[in-house]
Amino acid sequence: MRLDPEADAAGFRLATHDVLPSTNAAALRHAAEHAGDARPLWIVARAQTQGRGRRGHPWVSPRGNLHATLLLGDPAPPSRAPELSFVAALAVYDALADRAPIVARRLALKWPNDVLCGGEKLAGILLEGCMLGQKIAVAIGIGVNCRHHPAPTSYPATDLAAGGANVSADELFTALSAAMLRRLGQWRSGAGFAAIRRDWLLRAAGIGEPMRVRLPDREILGRCEGLDDSGCLLLRRADGALQTIAAGEVFALAGDAARDSHHQRILADGAD
Repeated sequence: MRLDPEADAAGFRLATHDVLPSTNAAALRHAAEHAGDARPLWIVARAQTQGRGRRGHPWVSPRGNLHATLLLGDPAPPSRAPELSFVAALAVYDALADRAPIVARRLALKWPNDVLCGGEKLAGILLEGCMLGQKIAVAIGIGVNCRHHPAPTSYPATDLAAGGANVSADELFTALSAAMLRRLGQWRSGAGFAAIRRDWLLRAAGIGEPMRVRLPDREILGRCEGLDDSGCLLLRRADGALQTIAAGEVFALAGDAARDSHHQRILADGAD
């Protein structure tokens, strides 16, 4: 496991482990113990025993897949930190397209922070942060299914090997470290988010299509109309109202469900 030379030259560091409970947990612990050190740090493990995804879902983390977290100390004002999920999604997309060109045309980004291959989940991103005084440290957890994928899951999953791409976690990580450096440079601590948002939308799945959005206490049906300027999902509901959603799980509607989605009763009003 090694950094790309450009990332190494830019001051990124790398800590590798055989097994960790969670790379994100290790990163946040490091941030708390080294509060004055803002240098970017990658933490990578061959396997995780307590990997997790969004909303507390477990993340299956066997050997052969990529399990990595980038810890950034004070990357931006706390209000802009959530934009890093779009930065990371683009970096993962870039690395996959570079090292696995056989699947490049099948890749797409799913709001807010998944990478799909042929409509199935290939990679996920978990953003977590902790306040250190007035500044925020952000752990960007990235899991990519290189050799294995879980089944069954609420959202269909796949892996690179299943798609015909023979790419190791080591090889993919090196490309990811370079892609992340470039995308962070484009983002510029939030000043370049408009360009990040544009690039994300160009690679997005589901724009203009019907979808179901699962919120903590309800579900909403509608048609995706893109993102607002802060990265929130814009959903046109069946009653014609445009709803802004800051967080939720998105599921595409297909077949009869898609055709009927705008005739179904909205379960609840209001944003998440």
